Amino acid sequence: MDTGPRSGEKRLRTVAPAQNKRNKGKAKISYEDSISAMATAFVAKQERAVSSMESRQTDPHLEDLFEQITEIMSGYDSSDDDDDVVLLVCVMDSVIRKIRRQSRIPKHVSSFSGHEKMCELITGHEGLLLEHIRMNRDCFHRLVTLFTVQNRLQETHTLTVQEQLMMFLTMVAHGDSNRRTSYEWKHSGETVSRYIDTISSHLVQLASRFIVPPDFDDVSTVIAENRRFSPYFRGCVGAIDGTHIPCVVDADVAAAYRNRKGFTSQNVMAVVDFEMKFTYLVAGWEGSCHDARVLNVATSNPAFMFPHAPEGKYYLVDAGYKNKPGFLAPFRGQNYHLHDRRREDDDRRKEMFNYRHASLRNVIERTFGVWKSRFRILRGILRYPLEKQRDIVIACAVLHNFIKLFSSEEAAFNPEDDAVDDGNAEDDVGEASTQQQQQRQREESNDMGHIRDHIANVMLNDRLD
Repeated sequence: MDTGPRSGEKRLRTVAPAQNKRNKGKAKISYEDSISAMATAFVAKQERAVSSMESRQTDPHLEDLFEQITEIMSGYDSSDDDDDVVLLVCVMDSVIRKIRRQSRIPKHVSSFSGHEKMCELITGHEGLLLEHIRMNRDCFHRLVTLFTVQNRLQETHTLTVQEQLMMFLTMVAHGDSNRRTSYEWKHSGETVSRYIDTISSHLVQLASRFIVPPDFDDVSTVIAENRRFSPYFRGCVGAIDGTHIPCVVDADVAAAYRNRKGFTSQNVMAVVDFEMKFTYLVAGWEGSCHDARVLNVATSNPAFMFPHAPEGKYYLVDAGYKNKPGFLAPFRGQNYHLHDRRREDDDRRKEMFNYRHASLRNVIERTFGVWKSRFRILRGILRYPLEKQRDIVIACAVLHNFIKLFSSEEAAFNPEDDAVDDGNAEDDVGEASTQQQQQRQREESNDMGHIRDHIANVMLNDRLD
């Protein structure tokens, strides 16, 4: 069909300015040479498409198209009408593009689907399941039942509830990226991101059910059955400390989230009991915020619903916190090590108190270590919105308690070193200034100061006896 010279000339003029700009200073290419070069290029393009398609299985319809194109190009002559050549080139380009779309290699080609992987883990060796999702088979089925009965997750035509939960658990357990999770479970990145967001939000809603205050009338067996702690700490109901979870934030707020160690993080304050379960947790504070400030806000603002200890009960805190009713801190200016008989009695009783106080309070350091080893995403949360990063921290705490409640077996992790860590109190221990000494005297004059002195005196007397 003859479309007239104007249509062909107009088509070439649309790309002429760019060509002239790139070839500025070079000889101009004639109209006839451009037509010939374009046709030759598309012949080579067609031959490459034919060659690539011959190496894989094709349907009869595509083979007929190739035969027609080959027949047409075999009769091509450079002396043919220019507009016929342009039309032929356009038709060839459209056909080759269609062929390439139909012959595109799919991204997820593995015959081992995400559902099959989930079935293999559930029916396989118990140790393999523990390694992948940090809980045994019975605990996982309880979690699936919880989400199913409460209608929190629903089965779709591509994903069962079991696969949705297992995909989330493997991601938070190993700290995998969205792209790697998408590859491992053979689902799109959008699907993975959507379920990570959905499940973490549901776990945050379950926090009030699984992160509950301690029983203030109960005395932990860890205290009652250990002569180092009983009867001295029978009023203790848990330990409090803060930990930093790395986070990714925008540049305009990076300064507020940069902690004293130089990386951006969210400051997470937690209360744990002596069975290493979380009884209270608040996440999302800026990394530059001091632990004591987080505790002061949480205890003074009713919106945070902090579980205040009743009279006669208290939480153990490190030297970075104030010794006040409900919170028992160590003596400042004294090291955490065994007492030395060559010291004065006052130093000996304080050091003995500090040593046993640190040994008992160390439960929160061990809890943080197991928690971060169990859910390695806490060692470096990916680039999610800040609110989502906070939700993932709370979701991992809920899962930690869920595993402690319902998993009879726990995976062997490499928790943090059990050595005593004074947290953010590095600057508070040692030689104190005059202002610090006055503050210490005011603290020791309150009720908790008297309780601390009484415990230290009883410890020393029992030791001497």
